[in-house]
Amino acid sequence: MSSSGGSSGKELVEGSSSPTLSRYESQKRRDWNTFGQYLKNQRPPVPLSQCNCNHVLDFLRYLDQFGKTKVHIQGCVFYGQPEPPAPCTCPLRQAWGSLDALIGRLRAAYEENGGSPETNPFASGSIRVYLREVRECQAKARGIPYKKKKKVTAAAAATPSQGSSSKGNCDESSPSTTMHFS
Repeated sequence: MSSSGGSSGKELVEGSSSPTLSRYESQKRRDWNTFGQYLKNQRPPVPLSQCNCNHVLDFLRYLDQFGKTKVHIQGCVFYGQPEPPAPCTCPLRQAWGSLDALIGRLRAAYEENGGSPETNPFASGSIRVYLREVRECQAKARGIPYKKKKKVTAAAAATPSQGSSSKGNCDESSPSTTMHFS
């Protein structure tokens, strides 16, 4: 996602000496701080420099308890139905798309805060495998096969797209501490 004018999503508000972050940058900061707090709450606390993909996987599983997406289990009568006619007791989970976006933001935040791309736990193959399994499981539970989007060919890319959508920015800036590597 790029902003106009070469800005990195941080723009100065008139009359203010601190930058107002874009919605994406604000969310990335919140996610980064949440992950840091999660590591601090582990027993014993895990320093960011010792964080690995297993900590990230545990964090993703921990977040499931706050999910809002009904994922039917295999024994459920509604398993495989895209729009079940009645409620059931299946668990609520984090949606695959939310987890995928979260990992993307945390992957970027890790490197922006001094982490090396070579040691980025959010870029690990095991994280990609986990996300793929979640996506497939949720698609089966809803009875909707996940179809990978086809890559755009050069001829199709030359044709202007019809109708573009624009999302408004939500400027939420709050002072917070940012974790950095030592």
